[in-house]
Amino acid sequence: MSGLALSMPRTLQATRVNRHYVFESWLTEVGLNINSCTMKEVYDKFGLETGTRDFIGHAMALYQTDAYLTEKGAAPEAIERIRLYGNSVSRYGKSPYIYPLYGLGELPQGFARLSAIYGGTYMLNTNIDEIVYDGNKAIGIKATMQDRGGEEPMKFETKAKKILADPSYFPGKVQVTGHVLKAICILNHPLAGTDNSDSCQLIIPQSQVGRKNGMLLGRMNFTS
Repeated sequence: MSGLALSMPRTLQATRVNRHYVFESWLTEVGLNINSCTMKEVYDKFGLETGTRDFIGHAMALYQTDAYLTEKGAAPEAIERIRLYGNSVSRYGKSPYIYPLYGLGELPQGFARLSAIYGGTYMLNTNIDEIVYDGNKAIGIKATMQDRGGEEPMKFETKAKKILADPSYFPGKVQVTGHVLKAICILNHPLAGTDNSDSCQLIIPQSQVGRKNGMLLGRMNFTS
């Protein structure tokens, strides 16, 4: 965990350059082409140590593996991720993340409000009966609205240019590319090394635990 608990003077230096200069021009001046260089080459130019690279790549840019380090042309995306983290720190408090005050149930409510603002329709108690295809392209849905105040369920069909849905709605159209292992632990004390914080997130880079992917640990207090 040493890579996630450091003073980061070099990290701040890197962030400062990222904020106050056009990064592409700066990389060109030091002999790097942002469209073809790797993040390892960028880190090497800054002389960042391994722990600092782990912190930037996994805690700030939120990469799950170290594959991004050697991917040519991936530096712009990584830099933008780091920039987003830096801009988010202290924006709404001490954390770069925001969490609904009354829990995750606020997310669909926020989506409903935003949908209404932009002229969308948010439908409750509605079952998706079928995805309508034109060849291999999904073009709409057939659905049934339940519980209409004693009225009969209403069946309807609508078309759309894009459909966003859980993979379970597209049987036979998706393939498994990986698995996520989850565990829930009930604690009676704060996590060690977190300054007795009620809520926090721990990010453990893959290289520090000998795994192919990093580990994310989130701790919520009893009110979250």
